[in-house]
Amino acid sequence: MFKDVFAPKRDEKVLFLVDIPHDDLKDSDAWKARREMAQNWYTTFKEMGRKAGFSVDFREYNATGRHGLPIPQETIDAVRRSDLVLALTEYSSSSSLKPICDEVDTMTRCASMPTIEKRMEDTALRADYSQVKTYATAIEKMLNGAVGAEITFSTGDALYVDLRHRVAEADRGDCSKVGQFINFPSGEGCKVPYEATTEEIVSGLGDSRTAGIMPVKYGDEFLRYKIVKNRITEVIGEGTKAAEMRQFFSGEPNRANIAELGIGCNPKAIVSGNVLEDEKVGLHIAYGLSVHIGGKIETDVHQDIVFAKGCPIEGTILTLIYSDGTKIELIRDATLQYDLLK
Repeated sequence: MFKDVFAPKRDEKVLFLVDIPHDDLKDSDAWKARREMAQNWYTTFKEMGRKAGFSVDFREYNATGRHGLPIPQETIDAVRRSDLVLALTEYSSSSSLKPICDEVDTMTRCASMPTIEKRMEDTALRADYSQVKTYATAIEKMLNGAVGAEITFSTGDALYVDLRHRVAEADRGDCSKVGQFINFPSGEGCKVPYEATTEEIVSGLGDSRTAGIMPVKYGDEFLRYKIVKNRITEVIGEGTKAAEMRQFFSGEPNRANIAELGIGCNPKAIVSGNVLEDEKVGLHIAYGLSVHIGGKIETDVHQDIVFAKGCPIEGTILTLIYSDGTKIELIRDATLQYDLLK
């Protein structure tokens, strides 16, 4: 896996990143185990480096406390000086790492692994990544051709996602070339829905057509997010979590942006309650930040909600719609139809 996915080369600089608890951010057994996992990988890479002629470094930084918040500038500077960066963190650093990989004169490629667990070495990390690459590339192509997606959830709710005016991406599980960025374990195709910024509306593209109900479950509490013009406009529910989420979205309006439609395609991934792996099983939808994956919205959070087979709420049907009226049922019975991707 290390050789096939990351392919470290002679004279390259490899950097491992971990975030650490501080102040009010409390440590946990899972977080400690992740840092130990990073140390184990670091040791393996050092042994590989001695034979292959590349160097390996290890860096800690104070955790941000939330997925999507900027990591410290000195860490960003260290990333820019590195060829290969592996971030085994508690909180996602993707929104900071991906722009570095996208820079014109970059020397860097990155793999972001927030909340990764050692047990994944026996599940999603064990995938045939040549196969994953084929599936993710096929989904990327299908999303790029589609103008919309119709989704039906196991609750009976429905959501239409506007897929116009954006470009899809694929997370193929290949981090061997300069400028590549992957989430790892990998395996998905994704696209930012049309967000209809003021500039886009003025230019004549019109409002977003993303609309409907997205059901969510937090523990025992069931909520529904009402979506109009690609924004969560209402939190339907009466419990404490509903009140918390109303305050959350009203506190920073761009958090309510529908930021991503993703379709996982890693056959070895399982639903375990860990979003990093769960989203590689099937359908997931994110709200908040989208600029790091090709959208227009900046904010302080990018949060995925997974609706794959085995999740508390499933996306039972996802149908892609094309401009000529053609429809493709890519997810049926909450299961990705892999035969359409070959």
